[in-house]
Amino acid sequence: MGTVTHMSRRTAVAEGVLVVNKEAGWTSHDVVAKVRGLLGGVKVGHAGTLDPAATGVLPVLVGRATRVAEYLVDWDKEYRAVLRLGETTDTQDATGKVLTQADPSVVREEALREVVGRFRGPQRQVPPMYSAVKIGGRPLYKAARAGETVERADRPIIVHELDILAVDGRDVTLRVVCSKGTYIRTLCADIGQTLGVGGHLAALERRRVGPLSIEQALTVDQVADQVAIGTLHRHLVPLNQALDCLPAMTVTDEQARLVLHGGAVSPAGIERLPCSGGPVSIRLQDKDGRLLAIGIHGGTTAGIVKVQKVLAESESLN
Repeated sequence: MGTVTHMSRRTAVAEGVLVVNKEAGWTSHDVVAKVRGLLGGVKVGHAGTLDPAATGVLPVLVGRATRVAEYLVDWDKEYRAVLRLGETTDTQDATGKVLTQADPSVVREEALREVVGRFRGPQRQVPPMYSAVKIGGRPLYKAARAGETVERADRPIIVHELDILAVDGRDVTLRVVCSKGTYIRTLCADIGQTLGVGGHLAALERRRVGPLSIEQALTVDQVADQVAIGTLHRHLVPLNQALDCLPAMTVTDEQARLVLHGGAVSPAGIERLPCSGGPVSIRLQDKDGRLLAIGIHGGTTAGIVKVQKVLAESESLN
């Protein structure tokens, strides 16, 4: 359960990560603006943009959770995607203009499965023109809307899992588990191109972002209902739970006071500390398990844990 903080006289608002099931037609910004309005202007953000036509899991950050977005964006993601063979579009999805058409019936299922298998594992992927990737300080989608094509370098991604769930005529339903920065519409377009008939992303649902799944997600209307009856806090993932992927260190009462004022502490007692030798972000929590701050250990801070972000108030120790 999320932590309840009294944000105003009329509203008690929980802080944490709200798992929203975004509906088609909403931008990620639309969802954030709606939730912010429902919560009376509380600070709200998101971790991981979804295209307007896509549906599914959108992590919405409420209150102090907005300060930890940088630690959440590395989560892997799971999608259910429909690849439509035989058509390419300028956006690589169903919202774009059809560029080419071919007969997809020439593709045999054995060839489809063999080609799909090639896209598992580490890959190099060229980001699509209709994306927010910036080149020379300018988002690619702005150049695309102006009819320009910009040279883009490929980027490393990892497709951890890629399975065919169903084949219905020219439509192939895929389950994809991938690293951050993976464009599913580009994956679909690349599979179609390799098959020789072209393809685009016809539908997309994000089923999971890190530990956050579609099963625990609320629609925007359901969020509004929970706010109205004062039970939204029951649906928020606490920060300490959301950041469970980071090693944890329990500090003493004396260290906790230092941490809450930005002071460095000894790294003794860190759980699951990686042995890479490089800088590692660490959750700093008190003996009751309350998250106090995010620190960094290793690299130039070897021998100490230096506080990066204080997430609790000094009054929380009283």
